[in-house]
Amino acid sequence: MGIAAALLLTACGADAPKKDSGTTSGVVAAQDNPALFRDIYKELVDIDTSHSTGSTTVAANAMKKRLLDAGFAESDIQIFEPAQRKGNLVLRFAGSGQRKPLLLMAHLDVVEAKREDGWQTDPYKLTEQDGFYVARGTVDDKAMAAAWVADLIALKGEGFRPDRDIVLALTADEEAGDTNGAQWLMANKPDLMTAEYGLNEGGDSILVDGKPAVQTVQVAEKTYAIYTVEAKSKGGHSSIPTPANAIYSLTAGLNRLSGYRFPASVSDATRDYFAGLATKRSGQEADDLRAAAAGNPSPEVLERLSATPEYNAQLRTTCVATMLKAGEAENALPQTAQATVNCRILPQDDPADIERRFRAALADPGLTVTPEISAAGGISPVDGDVMTAVTAVTKDMFPTSAVSSVMSTGATDSSYARAKGIPMYGISGLYMETGDLERQHGVNERAPIAWLDRSRDFLYRLIKRLSQ
Repeated sequence: MGIAAALLLTACGADAPKKDSGTTSGVVAAQDNPALFRDIYKELVDIDTSHSTGSTTVAANAMKKRLLDAGFAESDIQIFEPAQRKGNLVLRFAGSGQRKPLLLMAHLDVVEAKREDGWQTDPYKLTEQDGFYVARGTVDDKAMAAAWVADLIALKGEGFRPDRDIVLALTADEEAGDTNGAQWLMANKPDLMTAEYGLNEGGDSILVDGKPAVQTVQVAEKTYAIYTVEAKSKGGHSSIPTPANAIYSLTAGLNRLSGYRFPASVSDATRDYFAGLATKRSGQEADDLRAAAAGNPSPEVLERLSATPEYNAQLRTTCVATMLKAGEAENALPQTAQATVNCRILPQDDPADIERRFRAALADPGLTVTPEISAAGGISPVDGDVMTAVTAVTKDMFPTSAVSSVMSTGATDSSYARAKGIPMYGISGLYMETGDLERQHGVNERAPIAWLDRSRDFLYRLIKRLSQ
């Protein structure tokens, strides 16, 4: 399917943008939004926004120009660059003020990509290949960033007056780097970012046999935590070993930790997730998922579900050693051994209790434990305006798709907003096969062309439904 056909698939849907004969010169008419979206998308993807060689400032300024050309005022848009090349854009689309603002978030930065790692195309150049757009950021997260910009331009061109301000934040360093843009904005510009609730990445839209099957809405995510575990010993010459050895002490503690399971817990988000998943499974697995969804699974059910890593990560806090550093020389007894342990803490778990359990699992008071825990955000309400709107728009556009809330085991910028009391909802609307979802941080990241503008239209309808 060609580019034009793919991007025009949903241009005439029931809630799609209608022609606005009153559009002023220089402002793109709403019916041109699919073509505009493709242009914005290509421009964003073609800008290198990786941490090592790229610049989100360049991308932010490019989007600022797009918004100015569409009729937004200079005073509506601000660029913040807390670190060199780490620019963030904040736009305020003024509404009537009847309700608190709606926050739209997307990050501009991307995971590092190198052609020599196995990319079939230049990772920083949008390429059409076999019905897909291939490049770094085609999905994560420039599809959403481009959609937000294109949709707000369309609404501006229509003369749409929202009943609340709509705040768009395009941010830096969500993937990795020195300065997380969303975190910085929440800490330093809280008045700009305040909202009744917000929409961001984090949910998945999944195709099964080519048909929309599941739309997940991220209402919670695990708290990201790093524990540095260190052992020390006197050292000495390796030709005269001693009982005290920092490497042995550290690895013994880590081995004990590896055999420990934190307590299982089922939240509102995971109950809904397991209930939805049960309808797609059969036999004992389906029964176990339904039992978990009921909220009080038996030890036998938990044991069976925990054998699947994906289910285990939904059920409990997890901690895993990810880095080791030890010794000073090959012929010297180690004086220091250090491990990095990455923990993902359930939103309903108390980090202080997790640390207590962590230390107890190591079972060695001689080990030094230094925690570094990100802001905990809690769980966004699984009922109310946003879930109602997502369900309604999904059923209208993708009637074969179920809708389910979900807790992310990974991390997004929504955690910083939730920590400030702003309920956040991770959505997509970009339906993909699960194999393509797994490419997002790997090689040959790609977006299905046939579903791309449908995602843009889904987000357009959702914005409109939540702001009128």
